Amino acid sequence: MSAADLADRHSLLLDSLGEGIFGIDLDGRCTFVNPAALRLLGHRTETVLGLNMHELVHHTHADGRHYPECDCPIFKAFRLGAPCRIDDEVLWRADGTPFHAEYASHPILDQGRVVGAVVSFVDIGERKRAETLLRQTNDALEQRVAERTAQLSTALSRLRDRAHHAETVREQERTRIAREIHDELGSLLVALKLDTDWLSRRLPGTPEQPALQAKCQGMGRLIDTAVDNLGRIITDLRPSILDHQGLWAALEWQAQEFVESTELSVELQVHVAAGVPPPQGGLAIAVFRIFQEILSNVARHAQARQVWIRIAVDDPPGPVLYLDVRDDGVGASAERLGAPRSYGVMGMHERAAPFGGRVTIDSAPGQGTRVRLVMPLEDLPK
Repeated sequence: MSAADLADRHSLLLDSLGEGIFGIDLDGRCTFVNPAALRLLGHRTETVLGLNMHELVHHTHADGRHYPECDCPIFKAFRLGAPCRIDDEVLWRADGTPFHAEYASHPILDQGRVVGAVVSFVDIGERKRAETLLRQTNDALEQRVAERTAQLSTALSRLRDRAHHAETVREQERTRIAREIHDELGSLLVALKLDTDWLSRRLPGTPEQPALQAKCQGMGRLIDTAVDNLGRIITDLRPSILDHQGLWAALEWQAQEFVESTELSVELQVHVAAGVPPPQGGLAIAVFRIFQEILSNVARHAQARQVWIRIAVDDPPGPVLYLDVRDDGVGASAERLGAPRSYGVMGMHERAAPFGGRVTIDSAPGQGTRVRLVMPLEDLPK
């Protein structure tokens, strides 16, 4: 094949390509250009050949700043002998309008010596517009998600405040009921017991006396049972030890009650650092009720043989309560613990959250359960 035939084939190949291609010499002057490049740039062949291509189509940045020829990546391709590919710049048409272009510049070698560069480019305006639209859509979506998240967070915060308020009201009502039961019904039962004993001692000497005395003794035993049940109900409503001796004593008492009522093997550890007073008010009630719920779940569901209870309060000035209950029972799946009807689990989380506390539950079927409460106490009075 002759040199002329080879040149014709190269010319046909350049003309058939859809992307713009032009060549430059070492001075940056255009040595050849294909029809696609002329169409994209809006020039004619005679207005391009022999001209400095940087000054013709690459002279200005997209923001209007002058683009020095010494910074041009296209020229660096032959000056440094290294190819480049750029997709974040603009080229300029003959009518003075820019378009986003992706271009590549490769050095032209002749017997190992750089004699110029060949530049290929395409108009990526549609792609840039699509990217801009996608970015704007993503930004708008993220903004909507952020707004909705903020709304949900506000709603959740209000819901928790209401739940905390409702729980506070319930505890106040339990305290009032427990006090009224103790003062009113308790005193009536004691008075009835005294009257029964008085009546038993004053029965006349008649044949019915043994039967009447037995009846009075039976009534006395029923009254004693009622008094015991009444005490249990009052304790469930509001343990007096919590008000009189504080949270630390109440927790230890509740643990001992659990041991006696369940007859399980229980290992109990209690350590409170010196100088940490028991919390009062809502925080104390929250911790006590969470502890009650944990022990109640063990008794009702765990089917355990061994239970480990650890109650620890670390040193001031920022003391923290650690409550840890672990059993070797049947355990539960994460799905069961997170079920919508797991009111006990949800209740523990909701009781702890208003005071900055955190409840974690580790459990799996057949591997027992471990419940931990971490409650900061730094706001306690010194």
